[in-house]
Amino acid sequence: MGSHSRGSLFVVATPIGNLADLSPRAKQVLTDADCIAAEDTRHTGRFLSRSGVRAELISLHEHNEAERIAMLIARLESGADVALVSDAGTPLISDPGYRLLAALREAGIRASPVPGPCAAIAALSVAGLPTDRFAFEGFLPSRRAARRARLEALATDSRTLVCYEAGRRLQGSLEDMAAAFGPARPATVARELTKLHETIYHGVLGELAASAAQDADMQRGELVIVAGGCETGDMPDYAGVTEMLKVLLSELPLAQAVKLATRLTGARRNVVYRAAVELGKWGHS
Repeated sequence: MGSHSRGSLFVVATPIGNLADLSPRAKQVLTDADCIAAEDTRHTGRFLSRSGVRAELISLHEHNEAERIAMLIARLESGADVALVSDAGTPLISDPGYRLLAALREAGIRASPVPGPCAAIAALSVAGLPTDRFAFEGFLPSRRAARRARLEALATDSRTLVCYEAGRRLQGSLEDMAAAFGPARPATVARELTKLHETIYHGVLGELAASAAQDADMQRGELVIVAGGCETGDMPDYAGVTEMLKVLLSELPLAQAVKLATRLTGARRNVVYRAAVELGKWGHS
């Protein structure tokens, strides 16, 4: 496949549901590769069989990536071409592979993308929300306290937010988003994209959280949440809050300072929290 004495690694996007989304080039690269590094060899083996591709499979997942790197680099150094795939979509987008790509970069071995499906981009494309600037958060923390803290830190970000979520956590995540961003923030939940039961839910966070609580189907399958960013006109004036926090943070832990400043100023807790985090980053002396 490659003309170099060394082989190349091809990062190959595969369908997120509809097998017809496998591009002709991706199929050819998978067919020609000397081996395919796959997150789940059984899952990928079934996909390749249905696609008419036969290949040697090597497992590469979060628990063995570090130990597989030397072996894959040796294969590439010997002239073999390797394809990297995830269970679905574009590899490395909330999937393993970063350590391998970093090692190849250090070794000067060529890595070439074979672009295609990506659930985050697919959901963003149909959400009807601004796409000129967006932030991809992957999966939000599974523990509620950590998730709420992360969302509060994102509450005043003006970019559209895109994240993945498991069905069992959808309702909780939407409720936490509504609490941190406000229930009127526009959002979209994309379920089972490109599959038979593809469903796109549009609305605002408060309504979507209520729908998730009542609709069991909404909590099934692969899910992407897209939430609008903070409108410029809604950005808080930090001046008064910041000055108060400078004093409080010099005497109190962050959580206590935020609680007291929220009570004294009447500002929303997420606004006060964000101001406190920013002060923590840059110092407040």
